[in-house]
Amino acid sequence: MKPNLQDRRDEKKLLKYTYCFCFICFINLSVLKQPFDKMSIIMAAVICLLIGYTYFIITKFFSDGDKYIFIFSSILSIIGMVILYRINILYSIKQIIWFALGVTEFILMVVLLPDLESFSKYKYCYCIITIIFMAMGTFFGKEINGSKSWIIIRGYSFQPSEFGKLFLVLYLASELKDYENFKDLIRPAVVVAICLAFTLIQKSLGFSLIIFCISVTMLFITTSNLRYMLISFILFAIGCIISYKLFAHVRVRVLIWENPWSYANNIGYQIVQSMISIASGGFTGVGLNLGHPEYVPINYTDFIFAVICEELGMLMGFAVILINFLLFYRCMRAAVYEKSIFLRLLVVGYSTMIASQVLVIVGGVINGAVALKKLVRQPLSYQ
Repeated sequence: MKPNLQDRRDEKKLLKYTYCFCFICFINLSVLKQPFDKMSIIMAAVICLLIGYTYFIITKFFSDGDKYIFIFSSILSIIGMVILYRINILYSIKQIIWFALGVTEFILMVVLLPDLESFSKYKYCYCIITIIFMAMGTFFGKEINGSKSWIIIRGYSFQPSEFGKLFLVLYLASELKDYENFKDLIRPAVVVAICLAFTLIQKSLGFSLIIFCISVTMLFITTSNLRYMLISFILFAIGCIISYKLFAHVRVRVLIWENPWSYANNIGYQIVQSMISIASGGFTGVGLNLGHPEYVPINYTDFIFAVICEELGMLMGFAVILINFLLFYRCMRAAVYEKSIFLRLLVVGYSTMIASQVLVIVGGVINGAVALKKLVRQPLSYQ
């Protein structure tokens, strides 16, 4: 759907607010550091330059596209880089390098690959690559932070399953686009089951949930059959029960979820510290650069949400969740107007991947509603 003149004006207005937000945050950090930190101003300028140039390219080569998707993604990236800069400047520099590589790849795809429909014919390649990436952690992975899903090569670590889920969406989209009856669902169901089995063996329970959410959502978009959805949830519930009985690490995760305070000094330490950090920030936060992120383990990756809530408040935490929801909404809206079934499923799959990953990570940081209810009864003091 082509954007009208008012949409263009709103896009540019939001883009200007994004630039202002970026400079305000980094200027704040530069003032709080002694002596005055010029590097943070340079960071803000580079980020805004990358965002502005990418927006220009999208407008020129893909004028009918939804620019809000890129702008919302940019706002989330800015928040992440600001908090990383506050925690450790090196982390933020690495992140801006990845951000630059990401927007460069995005620009190349917009310019060189305007039509992705031709990629739908490689479903068997996607299937093989998906299973290979999902299996790598099981056979060659090293356990880090309780999950055996990391591959370490010459000091550099990565999760092959992260690449696997990208190819899984490609495979499901290319397979389900030709759906006619129940028989067409057997092969993708087997592939999804294999992926779930590998992630479970690797003790990556959150990743298993993400794969399930992606698969069920794409299934519903393809078939619009509630019975298939019900069967999927029943099978997933049975799998969860069997996993609880067979695997000790699943039982440990459930124990921590039920009552993290009983394990605050060992296996539940990071969850408890995360919730204390969020509670100490209140609704408005203690202020940027004025919190204690050093008390939160893994504060620069999965538990960065706790740092955001402590220093910028729960309101900013809600804002991050809201922006992710808006990003998901705009992506799903774009899928509605897409005529190609393959591309529609592709957009739905990647949109669900982003949304489910946010819910899993945030849910893990706050440990769900049960843990939050118990939080109000605990003394707010750092261990």
